[in-house]
Amino acid sequence: MTEHSKMPGRRSSAGFQLPDPMRQLLARLPAWPGSVLFVTGLNLLVAPGLPADVRQQLAGRPLRIQVRDAGVAFDFAWQGQAFAALGRQTQAPALVIAANAVDFWALARREQDPDTLFFSRRLVMEGDTELGLLVKNTLDAMEMPVLDPRQLRLPSPLAVLAGLRQALRPGSERAARPS
Repeated sequence: MTEHSKMPGRRSSAGFQLPDPMRQLLARLPAWPGSVLFVTGLNLLVAPGLPADVRQQLAGRPLRIQVRDAGVAFDFAWQGQAFAALGRQTQAPALVIAANAVDFWALARREQDPDTLFFSRRLVMEGDTELGLLVKNTLDAMEMPVLDPRQLRLPSPLAVLAGLRQALRPGSERAARPS
């Protein structure tokens, strides 16, 4: 637990889950657009800081982030110079990282330590153990701003739209969706 999460007045998120109506709505959304939005965020915040050896080890390995209480999952892989969204895989992803939305939010804001969530079984990693450790250690070592919109230096909305347009362009490698 971090000092930030021990602050007086902070409520524990250990038992929080999205309400059923919200989960039912989110679970009905198609997976592909959510994965595209997710990898757009990864490419803005994570990809620029990935070391070359990590990029090489991630190349082509299907990954999944599963938000359990929301009933959604984001499938993606490192392809070339960026993360790319994947359609639902017929094969199992090399690594699945699962948690509730509030726990992913706490990780992004660096209010919770991944080891604490893992050992309290609020964060689950399934699949390739070495790949899971690589992802965890890489993210721990990266100097990223805490997810606070006032601190982020984001590209203009036009640049984000151009990236989405590129990702969705028919015929592009990144737009190809496995069946």
